[in-house]
Amino acid sequence: MKKLLLGLLTLGLTTQFYAQVVDEGTLPEIEVRATNYKYLNSVDQTEAAVPVKLLRDMVAKFDVKSSEFYEDGSELYRVYFYIPKGKILAAYDREGKILYTIEKFKDVAVPREVTAAVTDRFPGWKISKDVYKVSYQLSGETVKKQYKLVLENGDKTMRVKLDEEGVFL
Repeated sequence: MKKLLLGLLTLGLTTQFYAQVVDEGTLPEIEVRATNYKYLNSVDQTEAAVPVKLLRDMVAKFDVKSSEFYEDGSELYRVYFYIPKGKILAAYDREGKILYTIEKFKDVAVPREVTAAVTDRFPGWKISKDVYKVSYQLSGETVKKQYKLVLENGDKTMRVKLDEEGVFL
C-alpha cells in the first residue's frame, strides 16, 4: 500500500514539472489599440456592473475600418451594440474614434452611493426596477449618468431619479 501511495505521489509531482515549460515562439502577439481610451476613462467607474463593463469593452474595441460597412468617403458611422441587459449606440469617425454614445441598461447592480441615498431618504422602501442611462460626448468629454429607479413599499410604488453619486434630481 505504501508503494502504491508513493508511486501515485511521485507520478502526480512529476507531471507538474512539465506544466511550467513555456515555448517562446508559440505565444500569440497582442495588438493594443489606444484609440478609445478617452471614452473608457470618462465612462468607467469602479463599481460598474458586469454587463455594463462587458458592453463598454465591446464598444471600445470595435474596429470600424475592418467592418463590412466601412467606406472611405463616410465621415460618421453609427453602430448599435446590445445584450439582454443593455444597449449602446456609438458613433465613430472614419479613424475609429468614438464621438458620442447613448447607453441604456436595465436591472443592473446599483452602486453603493445610490443605494445608500435611497435607504437614507426612503427607509423601508426597496428598489424593484432600475434603468441606468449614460450619454458621452467626446467634444468637451462630457458624461451624464443617471439612474431611474422604481421603489416599492408594500403595495405603494414610487419613481425617483438620481445621478451616480446618489444626488436626487
